[in-house]
Amino acid sequence: MTTELVVDVKNQIKHALEEVKKKNIENVFFVACGGSSALMYPSKYAIDREASTIDAHLYSSNEFIHRNHSKLGQNSLVILCSHSGTTPETVEAAKFATSKGALAVSLTNEPGSPLAQASDVVLKYEWGQEANAFTTNYSVIYQLVFGVLKEVEGNGKFQAIEKSLENLQSVYEKAASQLHDSAVEFGKQYKDEKIIYTMASGANYGVAYSFAICILMEMQWIHSHAIHAGEYFHGPFEIIDEETPFIILLGLDETRYLEERVLDFSKKYGKKLVVLDAKDFDFSDIDEGVKGYIAPLVLNFVLRKYADNLAEQRNHPLSKRRYMWRVEY
Repeated sequence: MTTELVVDVKNQIKHALEEVKKKNIENVFFVACGGSSALMYPSKYAIDREASTIDAHLYSSNEFIHRNHSKLGQNSLVILCSHSGTTPETVEAAKFATSKGALAVSLTNEPGSPLAQASDVVLKYEWGQEANAFTTNYSVIYQLVFGVLKEVEGNGKFQAIEKSLENLQSVYEKAASQLHDSAVEFGKQYKDEKIIYTMASGANYGVAYSFAICILMEMQWIHSHAIHAGEYFHGPFEIIDEETPFIILLGLDETRYLEERVLDFSKKYGKKLVVLDAKDFDFSDIDEGVKGYIAPLVLNFVLRKYADNLAEQRNHPLSKRRYMWRVEY
């Protein structure tokens, strides 16, 4: 692990929490678009589970402005994210948040971006194959959120989260090695599919959402939909058959039962099931009390490996776009 980058992340978090302490935080708004929005789901889940006095809300950037939540104000923390820092809707959302007196803390890979300039505090995360897990976006936002819980409510899980995130890279590497062959086979087996569904619940739902709309739809032009496991038996299960592919994620949080129920039923009627179960990975270096929160990070990492192989087999790079950044919209 690059010590300098780790220290830098910790210092950034420390600065953000110093600003948080100046406020009487009563609610947290998670605001972003697309894949950055999916990043927010596990953190909102954490606040919902851990907080007793803080409300948590998650909005797409444009809706955040137009909905104009009645509780948004001086006692609000607004956490935003845009990888490039140029997403127009998110930049405007940061400006809107500060205009209401809220503390706007933004995560981005570009600290000199318009989003950074529009925010009160900027958290720069690392990105790419060489980045250590501790310095990436999912880790940084967890450090912020559990730091807020510690400062506002005295929650005692910050150290456990921080230590577990410091060990996360080794979990990633073991998982990548363990599922290398499965990821390659996924690319070969599903390269010609016209539709692939993804399903999860709880802290893991954001991972399913991101894979469906960002990887499959945006980056591979494959029809998809993220199905919440709790909603599967209220309509979506009618389309399960032997020809319809489903990716089913099983996590380690309190909603795992929903995912297990879905899997049990799907095995009876479906044949094209890709099951990624967090229980199959080595979490021995992760604190027992936060494994449920760390699971979606590992599932997200593994799914990216599956995406890489799918893109290779389809001869369709993940960077290829038809409309995004190419036409006016």
